[in-house]
Amino acid sequence: MQRRDFLTTSALGLGALSLTGCYKEEDKKSININRGRKVALKLATSWPAHFPIMGTGVDDFASQCGKLSGGSLEIKVYPKNILVPALQVFDTTSLAQIDAFHSGVYYWKGKNSAFSIFGGMPLGLTSEEMITWMKFGGGLELWRELYAKFNLYPLIGGSTGPQMGGWFKKEINTLADLKGLKMRIPGLGGEVMKKLGVNPVLLPPGEIFTSLERGTIDATEWVGPALDSMMGFAKAAQYYYTGWHEPGSILEITFNKNRWEKLSNEHQAIITSATEAMTGNMIHEFRYKNAKALQELPKEVQIKTFPKEIMDSAKIALQEVLEKESKKSEDFKRVLQSYNEFTALNKPWDDISTKNFLEIRG
Repeated sequence: MQRRDFLTTSALGLGALSLTGCYKEEDKKSININRGRKVALKLATSWPAHFPIMGTGVDDFASQCGKLSGGSLEIKVYPKNILVPALQVFDTTSLAQIDAFHSGVYYWKGKNSAFSIFGGMPLGLTSEEMITWMKFGGGLELWRELYAKFNLYPLIGGSTGPQMGGWFKKEINTLADLKGLKMRIPGLGGEVMKKLGVNPVLLPPGEIFTSLERGTIDATEWVGPALDSMMGFAKAAQYYYTGWHEPGSILEITFNKNRWEKLSNEHQAIITSATEAMTGNMIHEFRYKNAKALQELPKEVQIKTFPKEIMDSAKIALQEVLEKESKKSEDFKRVLQSYNEFTALNKPWDDISTKNFLEIRG
């Protein structure tokens, strides 16, 4: 895949310089002290080397950090299983065995159920809305507070935009068709599907196709047409369902908190600017390449929408999951309250702006 620039180096450089101009005198001293000191960081991902969009996005992020710092900040990217297995990057960074990681937030719901909300809510906020909640509605502060308990400091590290509902080997016409299905699906979406009779399975990307092809699982969700086509799912399953469970999944670039705090203000500002650029570019690239890949799906693929019976049941199941988790975890309850408060604030405006416009546009 051809690499791309997030923003021109000059534009990002001006952004970073403008941030440094706002520092207090003691901060400027820190910048001057650290300006000539080279810092090398190890960042592990949950993706294969140079994986399209997500992996190449991190590659470009690391490259931009090097350019903007004049070479004083080197971030070495390690794909999954080189330094760390795909789903062990959280623990390894927490223990300071590596400096940072790039992955999906919903993978860590076993650490704290509240983390699944930061990753995205089924039937909930889109990427734009999620990022707005996190940056302006208090979500980011809560995320950092809870991650601090694991000695971690998270930044938004991209978003996939709306995801598809998954590949199925058989057509799903009723709730009965879901009973006993083994499906790769993480996060809250997996909890909802479990209530509908599905057996959710958590698998890293490299194991999904083989598991689907061999019948170890009966269905899988992944992302959207661009990456799903690359994974070859159409060779193993014919029915491709539209999405509901991940309308705006958030990815993360998360640092060991102690390591982050030891970085100079200049390097922190550069990293923050580069993650902002990566997030915007990733959303736009996903939209373009999903639209293009949709036109290139094999003819035998049948795009389906889940029946109303299933979606109505999914909405009920989601509320049951949220109520159950809120009773079990005060953290989950607090994060959900913040999420719901933003949703209530946002919905009236979204209804008369985006939703209304899309209905008019047809």
